Amino acid sequence: MTQSKHVDILIVDGHPVMRAGIRACLAARPDWRVCAEAGTGEAAVALAQRHRPRLVILDPALPSGLETVREFRRHIPDMGILIYTMHADECLVSDILKAGADGYVSKNDADVTLLAAVEAVAAGRQYAAPSTGRHVGKKVPCPAQILTPRQIQVVRLVAEGRTNRNIAHHLQVSVKTVESHRTAAMKKLDAHTVADLVHYAIRAKLIRL
Repeated sequence: MTQSKHVDILIVDGHPVMRAGIRACLAARPDWRVCAEAGTGEAAVALAQRHRPRLVILDPALPSGLETVREFRRHIPDMGILIYTMHADECLVSDILKAGADGYVSKNDADVTLLAAVEAVAAGRQYAAPSTGRHVGKKVPCPAQILTPRQIQVVRLVAEGRTNRNIAHHLQVSVKTVESHRTAAMKKLDAHTVADLVHYAIRAKLIRL
């Protein structure tokens, strides 16, 4: 008797608790197997090349998250890519799909939605969660209208994954000055985390995908 082949899945998320939650959700399907986990894009690309999973579940809020999608497409073109994130707006969905992703699910969606998305992407189909439509038409404030030129520079560099010390060296200012601009920019954008700044920078076209 021939046993059914497992669907190998790679989980990529910067938060161990979230990775554990995804793993627990996927356990509902005995034919699915988590072959590896990663907390960074660089580690994820290396693991994907080693294990060759059927699909990857990726949070693009990681530094260079969308570049990781491009790297997946370059190195493992037949692997399915499912984006799983807290953020869902029309511009971001469009950018992610252009980068090569096959599916998009919000972390605010029910577990059953994630399971449906994994099933679709594993079968070679594209998937967009119904919740995506609730964000269509969301406006992104123009950077020049709400941020100073220096704040725009800092947001762009933060979104590229640079540290405060590295930004200070690049701009030839003190670390304290960088922290001040970063705090002011986050307040103006109502951003609470670095991931929020990254997503704003992507939507506002401050960084290239």
